[in-house]
Amino acid sequence: MSTTMHVINASSDALAALAGLADLGDIPNPKPKDPTGGSKGLNQLISYSKWGVLITCAICAVASGAFMAAGSMSNRPNAVDKGKVSLLWSLAGVIVSAMAIPVVNSVFGAAS
Repeated sequence: MSTTMHVINASSDALAALAGLADLGDIPNPKPKDPTGGSKGLNQLISYSKWGVLITCAICAVASGAFMAAGSMSNRPNAVDKGKVSLLWSLAGVIVSAMAIPVVNSVFGAAS
């Protein structure tokens, strides 16, 4: 037999095996398991990081407001523009982290 025929036979055998898998009926779908074994240290680390992100975004928002105020008082429009952009990015960070926190909680809640 030629190499092409071997490849064709192997392909048809693979397709037949896949078709046989489709006829098995219900495929088991086990519940997710907590890989940490209920470690309280990991949960505490995640909660510290969530609060750290929110505190950092709040500090950045306050600092960008101060940057805008200092730029407008010293007649530096470039500083005001940078302050506005940093304020928008800090608010975007708050929104993203506020959306990520429930996702992380639901993923870890489903795993336990």
